[in-house]
Amino acid sequence: MRQTRKTDDLRRLGLWQAVLVLSVLATSCNSTGSAARPQAATRVPVSVITAQPEDVPIYTEFAAQTFARDLIEVRARVDGFIEKRSFDIGSDVKAGDVLYELDRQPYEAAVEKARGDLEQSEANVEFARRQVGLAQAQANLAQAEANQLKTQQDVNRLQPLVKEDAAAQQDLDNAVASLKANQANVEANKANVEQARLSTKAQIDTAQGQLASAKALLKTAELNLKYATIIAPVSGRIGDASVAVGGLVTTTSARPLTTIVPLDPIWVRFKVSESFHLDFQARSDRDEELRQPLELILANNSVHPQRGRYVSSLNEVDPKTGTLEVQAMFPNPTHIVLPGQFGRVRVILNQKRNAILVPQRAVLELQGAQSVYTVDAASKVLARSVVTGDRVGERWIIEQGLKPGDRVIVEGVQKIRPGSDVAPDPYVPAAAAQTGR
Repeated sequence: MRQTRKTDDLRRLGLWQAVLVLSVLATSCNSTGSAARPQAATRVPVSVITAQPEDVPIYTEFAAQTFARDLIEVRARVDGFIEKRSFDIGSDVKAGDVLYELDRQPYEAAVEKARGDLEQSEANVEFARRQVGLAQAQANLAQAEANQLKTQQDVNRLQPLVKEDAAAQQDLDNAVASLKANQANVEANKANVEQARLSTKAQIDTAQGQLASAKALLKTAELNLKYATIIAPVSGRIGDASVAVGGLVTTTSARPLTTIVPLDPIWVRFKVSESFHLDFQARSDRDEELRQPLELILANNSVHPQRGRYVSSLNEVDPKTGTLEVQAMFPNPTHIVLPGQFGRVRVILNQKRNAILVPQRAVLELQGAQSVYTVDAASKVLARSVVTGDRVGERWIIEQGLKPGDRVIVEGVQKIRPGSDVAPDPYVPAAAAQTGR
């Protein structure tokens, strides 16, 4: 039994030795074949850009928030029950659109009553102007003056006759007495005329005052009837309704019926440092290009299609933060931007002339040192140390290390090292590539 096991072990060992010998021979043959056939060198595909000088604006960004400068509270000017609501909550309304209709019947009745009172007052004025008391008093005065004149004539006629004994003294005395009586009657009638004139004037003035009051009451009643229809005072987006149809609204209610927010234009506030404000104002006075419109970047990093402009700043610097609030206005015709949204305002600082820019992904950084890979005329990779400046979008301004015409590798840097042979192709940004498809 032991002899049989030993024989089997020897057979297995011989088999493994044979396999090992064959493996060594195969490896030797492959090595010899590889040495006899040198492997052809392959070039690594990379994407490159050609550095070209260009003029670019230098921007800075500030955290900002939109707001509505003229938020309007819609309130009732008269009391009444709401019969109809004519808007959808959250919809856009125009100035003059009907929002609510109150119960009009009480105000229509008030208008009718005021019109009746006005007609009565007009009739009273006309009646006062046509008063006969003054005319009667004036007629009585005229009669008294005529009697006075007659008795005066009698006295004048009798006086020479009495001197010549052609008439009796008694007749002259009677004429003189009659003259005095007529004179007193004339004075009394003059007083009556003046009294009638004053009374008539007072009646006319009173009637005219009542007429003016009736006109005012009619105008007030017509205004109240008009106010029973509540309209939008401005254009904008309307908010929630605080009182349902059928509810009672009053002029003293603490809550408004609803609110309207004007959305075009939309206002934006942001804070800048005191030094930035002073420097920016000085640069703006020197350089017209720095007064270009502002850009608004929304929360999803999209750029608002309309450009805004600086409008005003507050009248003091916050002593706690050393910042100044600045307000800008942006057109918003599509109402895409709402009050209360957060974003960023992009402000132009300077114009960089003949700047060389490369995509950020092309710049390598190791222990604080920055570099890029370039391709020479022989399609060999070279490493260049660079100094970056400001960032413009997704690119860096290269202050030192590159010159116009250098081919900078943007994609494929992980597969290469200095001295590698590459097959360069023009770099196409992802956004441009998607647009092309």
